[in-house]
Amino acid sequence: MSIELERRLRSLRLSGMAGSLAARLLQAEQGGLTCREFLELLTEDELALRRDRLYARRLKRANLPCEKSLSDFDFSFNPKIPKGLILELATARFVRERRNLLLIGPSGVGKSHIAIALAISAITAGHTALHVSAFDLVAGLRQAEATGEREELIGSLSSVELLVLEDLGMKRFPPGSAEYLLEVFFRRYEKASTIVTTNRPIEDWGKMLGDAAAAGALLDRFLHHAEVITITGPSYRLHERKRKGLEIPEIKE
Repeated sequence: MSIELERRLRSLRLSGMAGSLAARLLQAEQGGLTCREFLELLTEDELALRRDRLYARRLKRANLPCEKSLSDFDFSFNPKIPKGLILELATARFVRERRNLLLIGPSGVGKSHIAIALAISAITAGHTALHVSAFDLVAGLRQAEATGEREELIGSLSSVELLVLEDLGMKRFPPGSAEYLLEVFFRRYEKASTIVTTNRPIEDWGKMLGDAAAAGALLDRFLHHAEVITITGPSYRLHERKRKGLEIPEIKE
């Protein structure tokens, strides 16, 4: 009987219930579950499986370069980092409220770790996310325009609930890049959240993007509802290398 019932559940695409059916039947027989308790447990198994699958799909679509957690982040290494604010951001309330986050600082201070960990927290909370470098975003938009798919890509970028735009200013942008970025920020303004990581101060953005007017308009929208965290201090990566007794190469001018 349970084999036929399991087959029917699978035909109804209730694989979570089908997978736990035998165990729940045994539990009901040995534990004296009521019909209601049995059905509650069985349906919770189905919901749990669907939540896990949805999380896995959203995590894959987020295109994160790796998985990071704030529980793995060493706040003690740099006490200047506002731990309380970052932990509050990890509740994903800023995503629900469509606010933004700007992380500024040199390489190695933890900007990417924090950004990726916050993206995973948002996905865990049920939101969609996408990670992309600023340079790759502009390159993708330029290619999409050449193939007539720009509007489709812009629409996709506008609909994701949390966009993580990494390494703004790390590479030199081609001419016209500011207009592409401005359109993305314009479409997302007050509709979705964006995290930007950069090693360049805000006052350099006009020069960095090669268009002061577009950079000003971009910043006006992005910073309107944004937390700005500037991280200073030594590189955690170089600290780890030194701790392991490895040589740190000298960079000459």
